[in-house]
Amino acid sequence: MSAIIKDNTIFENIRTVSISTIDRVLKRHQMNMKQLYTVPFERNGERVKELNYQYVQRIMELEAREPPHRFIYMDEAGFNLTKSRRRGRNIIGHRATVDVPGQRGVNITMGAAISENGVLTHIPIIGPYNTERLVTFLDALYRDLIPEQERGQIGDDPPKYVIVWDNVSFHRSNIIRQWFAAHNMILI
Repeated sequence: MSAIIKDNTIFENIRTVSISTIDRVLKRHQMNMKQLYTVPFERNGERVKELNYQYVQRIMELEAREPPHRFIYMDEAGFNLTKSRRRGRNIIGHRATVDVPGQRGVNITMGAAISENGVLTHIPIIGPYNTERLVTFLDALYRDLIPEQERGQIGDDPPKYVIVWDNVSFHRSNIIRQWFAAHNMILI
């Protein structure tokens, strides 16, 4: 690459270069055009490393406690049913087409909680999840996890459940913290 940059006299008169020409030149120098992947600049920062360390320490402490904690992994994923392929195949000279609905359609978000026993609760909704919808989901999860006779139980080491989820802002809202304070058998 440095040889190309140093040899500016050859390329002095060139004002534009096609992508395929750049690709061919790079291949001669054992380089290739590749898709760029964005990596948040803070991902490997000291603050993030410290937070990761604290998280691992907390999980290890939970694992060591009696009674054992059961981990529940929860996440939301959105999708749109009207999505279609962007590329297709057809005979040369003919356009590749696909039939699609006239309207874009609505976004559907699936919230689900899983554990080592499989799917515990899943609730699809139209639109995105927010704090209010998350509380509804947590109420359903609580009903699915804990039998009515065990709710509010204090003695005999009732089982504890630990929710593991991502760091989206509504997971940390005051309403969610209050929900967990009122349901002491489930932790975050």
